[in-house]
Amino acid sequence: MVIVPGGKKNRMKTLFDSSRLGSMTLKNRFIRAAVHEPVPQGQVNEDLTGVYKKLAQGGVGTIITGFALVDPEEKVFPLLALYDDSFLEAHKTLVDLVHTYTVNIVVQLVYVGSYVMGDPQGMRVLGPSAVENLNTRIVPQELSREGIKQIQKQFAQAALRAKQAGYDGVELHAAHGFLLSQFMTPYYNRRTDEYGGSAQNRARMTLETYQAVRHAVGDDFPVWIKINVRDGFEQGVRFDDVLYLCAQLTQKGIHAIEISGPFTTFSSDATSFFKEEAKKIAGENETAVILTGGNRDPQAMSEILNTTKIAYFGLARPLMKDPDLIHRFQQQGIR
Repeated sequence: MVIVPGGKKNRMKTLFDSSRLGSMTLKNRFIRAAVHEPVPQGQVNEDLTGVYKKLAQGGVGTIITGFALVDPEEKVFPLLALYDDSFLEAHKTLVDLVHTYTVNIVVQLVYVGSYVMGDPQGMRVLGPSAVENLNTRIVPQELSREGIKQIQKQFAQAALRAKQAGYDGVELHAAHGFLLSQFMTPYYNRRTDEYGGSAQNRARMTLETYQAVRHAVGDDFPVWIKINVRDGFEQGVRFDDVLYLCAQLTQKGIHAIEISGPFTTFSSDATSFFKEEAKKIAGENETAVILTGGNRDPQAMSEILNTTKIAYFGLARPLMKDPDLIHRFQQQGIR
């Protein structure tokens, strides 16, 4: 039991609690965080289906898919795709398989931009501003206002296809240097119009994209977002700007915010990398917060769960290594 001010006792929360998140029921607090899963021609295939079957059998409550493209111009990248209806049937098959195991599946939607995932093969690469990407050294073309609106529409259309395919929700990828993340980052966003400059302006792209998605899928369909709490380089996003974005998303009805950042900067023995930032975000916003990055120690996760407002835990590499990890936790008596 936990003693709260005034002497009242509260039941300890456990990692295996069932909970509700919007219209979604989660059988535990473990979420398979998205990873890079290369697939040819954007199609769900047998290999990918096999990976998700093992994950669903392994006891995780919710799976977030690898990145799914929203723009056919980025089809050269070997990633899942939802940019037209031809992908729907294969996605329906994947969703039905995962649901067989009473596991939720959320598709993560992404616009890659200058953080190129493979050979761009001469395609037009777009970004907030024509600034060299620190990872790929590619200089994108600056997006026009019309181009911005087009990408927002593509996110919305892909989200609607996800709903039609039976997914339990969608997640907007606004972290790790992809396009939505770049709009928040002063290094990449040098614009002088309403999409650049102040935190309010740099957040506009993400907020408008969320609103376009929400309008397309309706108020009840779960919409999540993944964000960076920092970028790990000079002129990266400031945490105050992240707090502003989270507050705005909460006001506009986001169902969950997944917290991430530059995870490669941490040592191999570090755990729960972004706990302090997630704790602050969860404390200031009445929406679910998912902490992702370095979650390997169930006792540490249990302590975080019971001493903060962080509600869920994203695991990527641990589940890649051992898809049955959550069942093993349960068999070990972990609560």
